[in-house]
Amino acid sequence: MKITGYRSLNTVHDWGRVTGDVNGVMSGNTTTVPVLIIETDSGIEGVGLGAHADIARIFPAIESEDPRSVTALYDRMLDWVFKSGHAGSVFGAIGAVDMALWDIKAKAADEPLWRMLGGRERFVPAYASGLEFGLSEEDLAALYEKFADRGFKAGKLKGGRDIERDLPRLEIMRGILERNSRHPALMFDANESWNVAQAGRYVAAIEERFDLTWVEEPLRRWDAAGLATLRGKVRAAIASGENLTGLEQYRPLLDANAIDIVQVGNVWGITNFLRVATLAHAHDLPVSPVAYNANPIAHAAAAVPNLLTHEVQDLTFPVGLDVDQQFEDGGIVLGERPGLGIIVDEAKVLSATTTPVGPPASGPHIRPERAALRLVAEPDVIDEPTPKPRAEG
Repeated sequence: MKITGYRSLNTVHDWGRVTGDVNGVMSGNTTTVPVLIIETDSGIEGVGLGAHADIARIFPAIESEDPRSVTALYDRMLDWVFKSGHAGSVFGAIGAVDMALWDIKAKAADEPLWRMLGGRERFVPAYASGLEFGLSEEDLAALYEKFADRGFKAGKLKGGRDIERDLPRLEIMRGILERNSRHPALMFDANESWNVAQAGRYVAAIEERFDLTWVEEPLRRWDAAGLATLRGKVRAAIASGENLTGLEQYRPLLDANAIDIVQVGNVWGITNFLRVATLAHAHDLPVSPVAYNANPIAHAAAAVPNLLTHEVQDLTFPVGLDVDQQFEDGGIVLGERPGLGIIVDEAKVLSATTTPVGPPASGPHIRPERAALRLVAEPDVIDEPTPKPRAEG
Protein backbone atom coordinates (compact mmCIF):
# COMPACT_ATOMS: atom_id res chain seq x y z
CA MET A 1 0.00 0.00 0.00
CA LYS A 2 1.35 3.43 -0.97
CA ILE A 3 0.31 7.02 -0.26
CA THR A 4 -0.59 8.70 -3.55
CA GLY A 5 -2.15 12.07 -2.76
CA TYR A 6 -4.43 14.15 -0.58
CA ARG A 7 -7.56 16.28 -0.71
CA SER A 8 -8.17 19.30 1.49
CA LEU A 9 -11.74 20.29 2.31
CA ASN A 10 -13.53 22.67 4.64
CA THR A 11 -16.87 22.14 6.32
CA VAL A 12 -18.59 23.98 9.17
CA HIS A 13 -19.83 23.14 12.61
CA ASP A 14 -23.05 24.84 13.67
CA TRP A 15 -22.93 25.15 17.45
CA GLY A 16 -26.38 26.68 17.73
CA ARG A 17 -24.80 29.29 19.99
CA VAL A 18 -21.86 31.66 20.15
CA THR A 19 -18.64 30.17 21.48
CA GLY A 20 -15.69 31.79 23.15
CA ASP A 21 -13.64 32.38 26.27
CA VAL A 22 -12.17 35.22 28.32
CA ASN A 23 -10.04 36.29 25.34
CA GLY A 24 -13.03 36.83 23.05
CA VAL A 25 -16.19 35.43 21.50
CA MET A 26 -16.77 34.22 17.94
CA SER A 27 -18.88 36.53 15.80
CA GLY A 28 -21.38 33.85 14.74
CA ASN A 29 -22.70 30.39 15.58
CA THR A 30 -20.58 28.47 13.05
CA THR A 31 -16.88 27.69 12.84
CA THR A 32 -14.83 26.27 9.98
CA VAL A 33 -13.63 22.66 10.25
CA PRO A 34 -10.70 21.74 7.98
CA VAL A 35 -10.78 18.13 6.71
CA LEU A 36 -7.74 16.36 5.24
CA ILE A 37 -8.13 13.15 3.24
CA ILE A 38 -5.02 11.07 2.52
CA GLU A 39 -5.32 8.86 -0.59
CA THR A 40 -3.68 5.48 -1.26
CA ASP A 41 -3.27 3.17 -4.24
CA SER A 42 -5.42 0.54 -2.48
CA GLY A 43 -8.48 2.78 -2.42
CA ILE A 44 -8.44 3.11 1.37
CA GLU A 45 -8.55 6.75 2.42
CA GLY A 46 -7.76 8.29 5.78
CA VAL A 47 -9.49 11.24 7.43
CA GLY A 48 -7.67 13.84 9.50
CA LEU A 49 -9.23 16.90 11.11
CA GLY A 50 -7.76 20.28 11.96
CA ALA A 51 -5.94 23.15 10.30
CA HIS A 52 -3.29 21.94 7.85
CA ALA A 53 -2.20 24.95 5.83
CA ASP A 54 1.33 23.52 5.66
CA ILE A 55 0.26 20.21 4.08
CA ALA A 56 2.11 20.89 0.81
CA ARG A 57 5.30 21.37 2.80
CA ILE A 58 4.81 18.15 4.78
CA PHE A 59 3.39 15.82 2.12
CA PRO A 60 6.72 15.03 0.34
CA ALA A 61 7.88 13.37 3.56
CA ILE A 62 5.15 10.71 3.25
CA GLU A 63 4.44 10.52 -0.47
CA SER A 64 4.81 6.97 -1.90
CA GLU A 65 5.38 5.59 1.62
CA ASP A 66 3.34 2.80 3.20
CA PRO A 67 0.75 4.61 5.38
CA ARG A 68 0.75 1.78 7.92
CA SER A 69 4.25 2.85 9.08
CA VAL A 70 2.55 5.55 11.09
CA THR A 71 5.00 6.30 13.90
CA ALA A 72 8.00 6.14 11.58
CA LEU A 73 6.28 8.57 9.21
CA TYR A 74 5.43 10.83 12.13
CA ASP A 75 9.12 11.12 12.98
CA ARG A 76 9.93 11.54 9.29
CA MET A 77 7.59 14.53 9.12
CA LEU A 78 9.27 16.06 12.17
CA ASP A 79 12.69 15.47 10.59
CA TRP A 80 11.48 17.03 7.34
CA VAL A 81 11.13 20.44 9.02
CA PHE A 82 13.86 20.18 11.67
CA LYS A 83 15.78 23.30 10.59
CA SER A 84 12.81 25.65 10.84
CA GLY A 85 11.12 23.73 13.67
CA HIS A 86 7.84 21.89 13.96
CA ALA A 87 5.91 24.21 16.31
CA GLY A 88 2.82 26.19 15.41
CA SER A 89 0.83 25.59 12.26
CA VAL A 90 3.21 22.98 10.87
CA PHE A 91 2.59 20.83 13.95
CA GLY A 92 -1.13 21.04 13.20
CA ALA A 93 -0.53 19.80 9.65
CA ILE A 94 1.57 16.91 10.98
CA GLY A 95 -1.23 16.13 13.43
CA ALA A 96 -3.90 16.05 10.71
CA VAL A 97 -1.75 13.75 8.56
CA ASP A 98 -1.06 11.54 11.57
CA MET A 99 -4.79 11.12 12.27
CA ALA A 100 -5.40 10.17 8.65
CA LEU A 101 -2.59 7.60 8.67
CA TRP A 102 -3.88 5.94 11.83
CA ASP A 103 -7.33 5.93 10.23
CA ILE A 104 -5.92 4.10 7.18
CA LYS A 105 -3.97 1.64 9.33
CA ALA A 106 -7.06 0.68 11.35
CA LYS A 107 -9.27 0.48 8.25
CA ALA A 108 -6.73 -1.83 6.60
CA ALA A 109 -6.96 -4.05 9.72
CA ASP A 110 -10.79 -3.77 9.62
CA GLU A 111 -10.86 -2.62 13.24
CA PRO A 112 -11.94 0.52 15.08
CA LEU A 113 -8.86 2.46 16.05
CA TRP A 114 -9.53 2.22 19.78
CA ARG A 115 -9.36 -1.57 19.60
CA MET A 116 -6.32 -1.65 17.33
CA LEU A 117 -4.46 0.58 19.79
CA GLY A 118 -5.19 -1.90 22.57
CA GLY A 119 -8.26 -0.40 24.19
CA ARG A 120 -10.42 -2.81 26.19
CA GLU A 121 -13.47 -0.59 26.64
CA ARG A 122 -15.18 1.65 24.11
CA PHE A 123 -16.40 4.03 26.84
CA VAL A 124 -14.29 7.15 27.42
CA PRO A 125 -15.17 9.15 30.57
CA ALA A 126 -15.73 12.81 29.78
CA TYR A 127 -16.77 16.22 31.06
CA ALA A 128 -18.99 18.90 29.57
CA SER A 129 -17.35 22.08 28.32
CA GLY A 130 -19.62 24.43 26.40
CA LEU A 131 -17.18 27.25 25.47
CA GLU A 132 -20.00 29.31 26.96
CA PHE A 133 -18.33 32.61 27.90
CA GLY A 134 -20.58 34.63 25.59
CA LEU A 135 -23.87 33.09 26.74
CA SER A 136 -26.43 34.60 29.09
CA GLU A 137 -27.13 32.77 32.34
CA GLU A 138 -30.38 31.47 30.84
CA ASP A 139 -28.63 30.07 27.76
CA LEU A 140 -25.82 28.68 29.93
CA ALA A 141 -28.38 26.76 31.96
CA ALA A 142 -30.13 25.44 28.85
CA LEU A 143 -26.82 24.21 27.42
CA TYR A 144 -25.76 22.32 30.54
CA GLU A 145 -29.24 20.83 30.87
CA LYS A 146 -28.54 19.14 27.52
CA PHE A 147 -25.24 17.80 28.84
CA ALA A 148 -26.93 16.63 32.04
CA ASP A 149 -29.51 14.78 29.95
CA ARG A 150 -26.60 12.67 28.65
CA GLY A 151 -25.44 11.82 32.15
CA PHE A 152 -22.55 14.27 32.53
CA LYS A 153 -21.33 14.68 36.12
CA ALA A 154 -18.54 17.17 35.46
CA GLY A 155 -18.37 20.54 33.73
CA LYS A 156 -15.94 23.32 32.89
CA LEU A 157 -16.68 27.04 32.92
CA LYS A 158 -14.83 29.71 30.96
CA GLY A 159 -14.11 32.89 32.88
CA GLY A 160 -11.54 34.97 34.67
CA ARG A 161 -12.49 38.60 34.07
CA ASP A 162 -15.23 39.31 36.63
CA ILE A 163 -15.66 37.23 39.79
CA GLU A 164 -19.17 38.60 40.34
CA ARG A 165 -20.15 37.19 36.94
CA ASP A 166 -18.32 33.89 37.29
CA LEU A 167 -19.60 32.80 40.72
CA PRO A 168 -23.32 32.64 39.85
CA ARG A 169 -22.50 30.89 36.57
CA LEU A 170 -20.54 28.23 38.46
CA GLU A 171 -23.54 27.88 40.77
CA ILE A 172 -25.84 27.34 37.79
CA MET A 173 -23.57 24.69 36.29
CA ARG A 174 -23.15 22.89 39.61
CA GLY A 175 -26.87 22.91 40.32
CA ILE A 176 -27.68 21.32 36.98
CA LEU A 177 -24.95 18.66 37.19
CA GLU A 178 -26.14 17.72 40.67
CA ARG A 179 -28.92 15.88 38.87
CA ASN A 180 -26.31 13.17 38.20
CA SER A 181 -23.93 13.46 41.16
CA ARG A 182 -24.06 14.76 44.72
CA HIS A 183 -20.61 16.26 44.17
CA PRO A 184 -20.13 17.09 40.47
CA ALA A 185 -16.61 17.92 39.34
CA LEU A 186 -16.22 21.63 38.60
CA MET A 187 -13.40 22.98 36.45
CA PHE A 188 -12.53 26.61 35.68
CA ASP A 189 -10.62 27.73 32.58
CA ALA A 190 -8.89 31.13 32.44
CA ASN A 191 -7.21 30.56 29.05
CA GLU A 192 -3.83 32.04 30.02
CA SER A 193 -5.34 35.39 31.03
CA TRP A 194 -3.76 35.89 34.48
CA ASN A 195 -0.38 36.52 36.07
CA VAL A 196 0.64 34.60 39.20
CA ALA A 197 -0.69 37.10 41.73
CA GLN A 198 -3.98 37.55 39.88
CA ALA A 199 -4.44 33.80 39.59
CA GLY A 200 -3.81 33.24 43.28
CA ARG A 201 -6.36 35.88 44.33
CA TYR A 202 -9.00 34.86 41.80
CA VAL A 203 -8.85 31.12 42.49
CA ALA A 204 -8.87 31.76 46.24
CA ALA A 205 -12.05 33.79 45.83
CA ILE A 206 -13.71 30.98 43.88
CA GLU A 207 -12.56 28.38 46.40
CA GLU A 208 -14.34 30.23 49.21
CA ARG A 209 -17.58 28.91 47.65
CA PHE A 210 -16.65 25.99 45.40
CA ASP A 211 -14.46 22.92 45.53
CA LEU A 212 -12.70 23.20 42.17
CA THR A 213 -11.41 19.99 40.62
CA TRP A 214 -8.91 21.94 38.54
CA VAL A 215 -8.07 25.40 37.28
CA GLU A 216 -6.99 25.31 33.65
CA GLU A 217 -4.35 27.42 31.93
CA PRO A 218 -4.22 30.02 34.70
CA LEU A 219 -0.87 31.32 33.36
CA ARG A 220 1.01 31.29 30.07
CA ARG A 221 1.55 27.78 28.77
CA TRP A 222 5.35 27.89 29.17
CA ASP A 223 5.50 29.47 32.67
CA ALA A 224 6.87 26.49 34.60
CA ALA A 225 8.08 28.59 37.55
CA GLY A 226 4.81 30.51 37.81
CA LEU A 227 2.64 27.40 37.61
CA ALA A 228 4.78 25.65 40.22
CA THR A 229 4.38 28.66 42.55
CA LEU A 230 0.63 28.73 41.99
CA ARG A 231 0.36 25.01 42.82
CA GLY A 232 1.44 25.86 46.36
CA LYS A 233 -1.17 28.60 46.75
CA VAL A 234 -4.46 26.98 45.64
CA ARG A 235 -6.30 23.76 46.51
CA ALA A 236 -7.39 23.03 42.93
CA ALA A 237 -5.24 20.94 40.65
CA ILE A 238 -3.38 22.83 37.92
CA ALA A 239 -4.17 21.66 34.38
CA SER A 240 -2.34 22.80 31.25
CA GLY A 241 -0.76 21.63 28.01
CA GLU A 242 -3.38 21.81 25.26
CA ASN A 243 -1.35 24.36 23.27
CA LEU A 244 2.04 22.69 23.65
CA THR A 245 3.51 21.32 20.43
CA GLY A 246 5.97 18.56 21.15
CA LEU A 247 7.41 16.58 24.04
CA GLU A 248 10.20 19.12 24.50
CA GLN A 249 7.63 21.72 25.56
CA TYR A 250 6.19 19.47 28.29
CA ARG A 251 9.48 18.56 29.91
CA PRO A 252 10.13 21.91 31.67
CA LEU A 253 6.65 21.82 33.24
CA LEU A 254 7.06 18.25 34.42
CA ASP A 255 10.62 18.82 35.67
CA ALA A 256 9.35 21.79 37.74
CA ASN A 257 6.37 19.84 39.15
CA ALA A 258 4.28 22.66 37.71
CA ILE A 259 1.09 20.81 36.70
CA ASP A 260 -1.14 18.11 38.14
CA ILE A 261 -3.10 17.22 35.00
CA VAL A 262 -1.39 16.94 31.61
CA GLN A 263 -3.65 18.17 28.82
CA VAL A 264 -3.18 17.38 25.14
CA GLY A 265 -4.94 19.00 22.18
CA ASN A 266 -6.90 16.72 19.83
CA VAL A 267 -5.61 18.69 16.84
CA TRP A 268 -2.01 17.59 17.39
CA GLY A 269 -2.66 13.99 16.36
CA ILE A 270 -2.77 10.46 17.71
CA THR A 271 0.98 9.79 17.96
CA ASN A 272 1.62 13.00 19.87
CA PHE A 273 -1.08 12.10 22.39
CA LEU A 274 0.27 8.59 22.90
CA ARG A 275 3.78 9.92 23.49
CA VAL A 276 2.67 12.66 25.89
CA ALA A 277 0.52 10.14 27.76
CA THR A 278 3.57 7.89 28.18
CA LEU A 279 5.69 10.81 29.40
CA ALA A 280 2.98 11.82 31.88
CA HIS A 281 2.60 8.22 33.05
CA ALA A 282 6.32 8.12 33.84
CA HIS A 283 5.66 11.07 36.19
CA ASP A 284 2.57 9.40 37.71
CA LEU A 285 0.34 12.09 36.20
CA PRO A 286 -3.04 11.70 34.46
CA VAL A 287 -3.78 12.94 30.95
CA SER A 288 -6.89 14.72 29.72
CA PRO A 289 -7.47 15.44 26.01
CA VAL A 290 -8.86 18.84 25.03
CA ALA A 291 -11.62 18.31 22.49
CA TYR A 292 -11.99 19.07 18.82
CA ASN A 293 -14.68 18.25 16.27
CA ALA A 294 -15.43 14.49 16.23
CA ASN A 295 -13.08 13.85 19.18
CA PRO A 296 -10.53 11.77 17.21
CA ILE A 297 -8.14 11.41 20.16
CA ALA A 298 -10.86 9.60 22.13
CA HIS A 299 -9.75 6.41 20.33
CA ALA A 300 -6.24 6.77 21.72
CA ALA A 301 -7.54 7.91 25.11
CA ALA A 302 -9.36 4.58 25.43
CA ALA A 303 -6.03 2.76 25.17
CA VAL A 304 -3.81 4.58 27.70
CA PRO A 305 -3.57 3.63 31.39
CA ASN A 306 -3.58 7.17 32.80
CA LEU A 307 -6.64 8.74 31.17
CA LEU A 308 -8.52 10.99 33.59
CA THR A 309 -11.29 12.44 31.42
CA HIS A 310 -11.91 13.76 27.89
CA GLU A 311 -13.45 17.15 27.10
CA VAL A 312 -16.75 17.22 25.16
CA GLN A 313 -17.62 20.62 23.70
CA ASP A 314 -20.81 19.77 21.81
CA LEU A 315 -23.25 16.92 21.27
CA THR A 316 -23.44 17.30 17.48
CA PHE A 317 -20.95 17.00 14.62
CA PRO A 318 -19.90 19.14 11.63
CA VAL A 319 -21.89 19.19 8.41
CA GLY A 320 -21.09 16.21 6.20
CA LEU A 321 -19.30 14.17 8.87
CA ASP A 322 -21.00 10.95 9.97
CA VAL A 323 -19.19 10.07 13.22
CA ASP A 324 -19.59 6.68 14.91
CA GLN A 325 -19.85 8.01 18.47
CA GLN A 326 -22.56 8.40 21.08
CA PHE A 327 -22.69 10.53 24.24
CA GLU A 328 -24.12 8.53 27.11
CA ASP A 329 -23.59 8.14 30.88
CA GLY A 330 -21.34 11.19 30.98
CA GLY A 331 -18.88 10.01 28.38
CA ILE A 332 -18.06 9.15 24.77
CA VAL A 333 -19.13 5.73 23.50
CA LEU A 334 -16.96 4.77 20.54
CA GLY A 335 -18.42 2.58 17.82
CA GLU A 336 -17.33 -0.46 15.82
CA ARG A 337 -16.79 1.26 12.48
CA PRO A 338 -13.20 0.69 11.26
CA GLY A 339 -10.66 3.46 11.72
CA LEU A 340 -11.70 6.70 13.38
CA GLY A 341 -15.31 5.94 12.49
CA ILE A 342 -15.71 9.09 10.39
CA ILE A 343 -17.43 9.00 6.99
CA VAL A 344 -17.10 12.19 4.94
CA ASP A 345 -20.01 13.09 2.64
CA GLU A 346 -18.12 15.38 0.30
CA ALA A 347 -21.29 16.62 -1.42
CA LYS A 348 -22.63 17.84 1.93
CA VAL A 349 -19.24 19.28 2.83
CA LEU A 350 -19.13 21.26 -0.41
CA SER A 351 -22.66 22.52 0.16
CA ALA A 352 -21.60 23.76 3.59
CA THR A 353 -18.62 25.72 2.30
CA THR A 354 -18.94 29.43 2.94
CA THR A 355 -17.17 32.36 1.35
CA PRO A 356 -13.78 32.73 3.04
CA VAL A 357 -13.48 35.75 5.31
CA GLY A 358 -10.43 37.56 6.54
CA PRO A 359 -8.91 36.81 9.92
CA PRO A 360 -11.00 38.22 12.80
CA ALA A 361 -9.76 41.22 14.74
CA SER A 362 -10.78 39.62 18.02
CA GLY A 363 -11.99 36.31 19.37
CA PRO A 364 -10.92 33.37 21.53
CA HIS A 365 -7.80 32.71 19.45
CA ILE A 366 -6.43 36.26 19.75
CA ARG A 367 -4.84 37.36 23.02
CA PRO A 368 -6.24 40.69 24.23
CA GLU A 369 -3.74 43.50 24.51
CA ARG A 370 -4.23 43.97 28.27
CA ALA A 371 -4.42 40.31 29.29
CA ALA A 372 -2.72 39.78 32.69
CA LEU A 373 -2.18 43.56 32.95
CA ARG A 374 -5.58 44.67 34.30
CA LEU A 375 -5.89 46.16 37.77
CA VAL A 376 -9.69 45.79 37.96
CA ALA A 377 -12.34 43.56 36.43
CA GLU A 378 -13.72 44.75 33.11
CA PRO A 379 -16.80 42.59 32.58
CA ASP A 380 -18.33 44.23 29.55
CA VAL A 381 -15.40 45.36 27.42
CA ILE A 382 -12.59 43.22 26.01
CA ASP A 383 -9.80 45.57 25.03
CA GLU A 384 -11.93 47.80 22.86
CA PRO A 385 -10.71 51.37 22.70
CA THR A 386 -12.98 53.96 24.29
CA PRO A 387 -14.87 55.83 21.51
CA LYS A 388 -13.72 59.39 21.07
CA PRO A 389 -16.49 62.02 21.49
CA ARG A 390 -17.66 63.66 18.31
CA ALA A 391 -16.66 67.24 17.74
CA GLU A 392 -19.57 69.68 17.99
CA GLY A 393 -20.40 71.97 15.20
